[in-house]
Amino acid sequence: MSNINGFDNEFEFVKYFNRKKVSELDSRGKSFLKELFENIDDDMILTCWRNHYKQKSDIFIKADGVMKGISIKKGVRNSVHVDSISNFTDFLYQSGIPIKIINYYRRYHFADGTVNGQGKIRQDVKGYKIKHQHEISQINQYFNTKEMIKLAIERFILQGNNSDFYIDALIYGEYNDFLWFSREDIYKVILSQRDYQSSAVHFGPLVVQPKARCLDFNPKYEKDRFCVQIKWYSLVDDIKEWFNVPSSNNVDFDTKKRTN
Repeated sequence: MSNINGFDNEFEFVKYFNRKKVSELDSRGKSFLKELFENIDDDMILTCWRNHYKQKSDIFIKADGVMKGISIKKGVRNSVHVDSISNFTDFLYQSGIPIKIINYYRRYHFADGTVNGQGKIRQDVKGYKIKHQHEISQINQYFNTKEMIKLAIERFILQGNNSDFYIDALIYGEYNDFLWFSREDIYKVILSQRDYQSSAVHFGPLVVQPKARCLDFNPKYEKDRFCVQIKWYSLVDDIKEWFNVPSSNNVDFDTKKRTN
């Protein structure tokens, strides 16, 4: 995979799909479109454009009047969502998480002895876990119910908090070398990992953490202490396993079999 940044990668996908007949695409692109659209044929002309709003859909693809939203990821430590601590805890409260558990999370997040980030002594995450792992375990009991994980999938991956629409697929990679999850795949894969074990806070394989702990009080990163970041660290492995990708990283898209 090249060093192209995420912004340019999105434009490469736009160029790959836009104003192309389905027949002009390689087997990878055709296979993706056949899964994405119910009725697709080789003579259809595609329209593709980048989403200029900060939403889960990075690009849109339209075929025969039907539009689909696509999220695009690349790299190895994929962040799927960033939220303010206040918005995140509002989401927890509205989802039925008890105040005690929400405060446990806020103490974990700031790790300075407070629930508002105003403490004078900040701990690294390793030190915090030594004394407070029992609280983290209680948080995870509430976060890893089937119902809560579904809500997390919708907010952190499929819809976000500033869109009325769900994404239809998540692409991982670059236009000439990519794999994907459909919306239904995402539910299946994440829910299949409800028993994912971690000493960190998590919704299945989705790990919850501060954007920065800022232990050195650097004012440049101070604002990041008040942001929650959701990372899908195992995304690459999960998507390759879903596609049965061998070590050669080659997939025959005419005969590929999924592991569902």
